[in-house]
Amino acid sequence: MAGFEGMLCSAAAAVDVPLPGTATRVTGWLCVEQPGAWGRDVIGDEVLGREITAELAARTSAAKARPTLIRRPGRSEFTGTRTVLLASSGAQGSWCERFEITDLKQLLELDLRLLNGPPPGIGAPVHDPLILVCAHGKRDQCCALFGRPIAANLAADYPDQVWECSHTGGHRFAPAMVLLPSGLTYGRVDTAAAIAAVEAARRGTVSLAGLRGRSGHGPVEQVAEIAVREQVSAGVGDLTVGLETDSAATDPTLAGVAVVTHRDGRRWRVTVHTVGLPPRQASCGAAPKPVTALVADRIQSLTTGAVNSLVSG
Repeated sequence: MAGFEGMLCSAAAAVDVPLPGTATRVTGWLCVEQPGAWGRDVIGDEVLGREITAELAARTSAAKARPTLIRRPGRSEFTGTRTVLLASSGAQGSWCERFEITDLKQLLELDLRLLNGPPPGIGAPVHDPLILVCAHGKRDQCCALFGRPIAANLAADYPDQVWECSHTGGHRFAPAMVLLPSGLTYGRVDTAAAIAAVEAARRGTVSLAGLRGRSGHGPVEQVAEIAVREQVSAGVGDLTVGLETDSAATDPTLAGVAVVTHRDGRRWRVTVHTVGLPPRQASCGAAPKPVTALVADRIQSLTTGAVNSLVSG
């Protein structure tokens, strides 16, 4: 561990920890504008007020939605009107709607189960990608140190699409960015890479620089999809991923096997293994812990009928 002592967690991870497979799995998002400082825990610190915090926490948990605080980059006067984003970033049929509230109690009027279905028509549909950049310094200093400048730079080009956001998972990959509604999650992006990701998303394609995975998939599916994207051209919605259910598990390092299917019918079988890396801090100031990474080490092109039983990813 001596080589990582005194380093920021993002610097320690950047030495040899690969990005694919590290996106936090989230299929439903409730993003609430909250200017000013945030606590360490989005819900637990009662930043939105004690009166609704417990109820909102229970409802987001039941709906498997991620409560996320957002604010405009830079300082601005709070008018009392808050933007709310509802987004579904499932592997298929992602969508985002945007509306405003003047009272936080209005959040309790939302049926968050709607995140598991088609667009509910509660707010205005969002077509251009919304950009969430983690700037949650109370969770880890790397997010504030590296995330805020990226958010400010992006806001100059996309003034109505960029939000600083609370913890998205993986501050060791800061600057961390999520595009909604696709759920494309990025890490270690500089301004140029972030802009490239946004522009690709606007065209319906995917930039691979800094890509950690899509939040609608689990880690193995994320690794498999990225491995295929590195070999073939595919739009954001062109690939579906499924886990193989009857893969032999004699190898203890085998993380899983996934089959990636292109819209045009092409398919690939991707084998993913775990790789152990030296211990290091997952957060700045934390004790070192063993690190496990996922690596796609075999990509096999499949012919029709060569796929085993699949579970939808």
